[in-house]
Amino acid sequence: MENLALAEPSAQLSIWALFWQAGWVVKLVMLGLLGASIWTWAIIVDKAVAYGRMRVALNRFEQVFWSGQSLEELYRTLSDRKTSGMGSIFVAAMREWKKSFEKGAKSPLGLQTRIDKAMDLALTREMERLEGRLGFLATIGSAAPFIGLFGTVVGIMTSFQAIAGSKSTNLAVVAPGIAEALLATAIGLLAAIPAVIAYNKLSADAGKLGGRMEGFADEFSAILSRQIDEKVAQKA
Repeated sequence: MENLALAEPSAQLSIWALFWQAGWVVKLVMLGLLGASIWTWAIIVDKAVAYGRMRVALNRFEQVFWSGQSLEELYRTLSDRKTSGMGSIFVAAMREWKKSFEKGAKSPLGLQTRIDKAMDLALTREMERLEGRLGFLATIGSAAPFIGLFGTVVGIMTSFQAIAGSKSTNLAVVAPGIAEALLATAIGLLAAIPAVIAYNKLSADAGKLGGRMEGFADEFSAILSRQIDEKVAQKA
């Protein structure tokens, strides 16, 4: 009997038991934080895989682009495919290039401006795709501890109400409420810490990928600018 009496308090303070003993407000807080934690990890895994694929795609495109293949041939190869990264920037610039010359573009400066805008728009779309849902990680990283703290406050209030109702400060009376409060705080940190770390890491990775694409856009703009000058010189 003594062993059973000693085992019962620990059973009542297990995580599962604490969840079911908690009030509905604390339960909602815990469930919300657990859902946010699961979604956070789903975003982390998805972004890690997506960024890895983007690095491979950028490396492959750079190898093809600088291999000496003609721009027209490369454009024909990529124009009918679903492109991403540098490929999207390249296709957007070449499409504007061809449309402008098909319509008899007469202003080299206007053509260069349109090409740059087309590449900027393609780059913006790629960055939006890379940075999509990172804002959720930032929100969870900053808000989850406070949401957990809200559950903590409610749990402590429950403990005080139990003390007032029983007129006793016995640990058995206050322990469940305190344990609920600590569990809500722990779940909040469980959601926040990975979100903050992942947001900083993924934001830095997205910035590096964006820097590579922006650098390519600048280089390609210079290449097209030289070709525009050559065409203008030939006409003259």
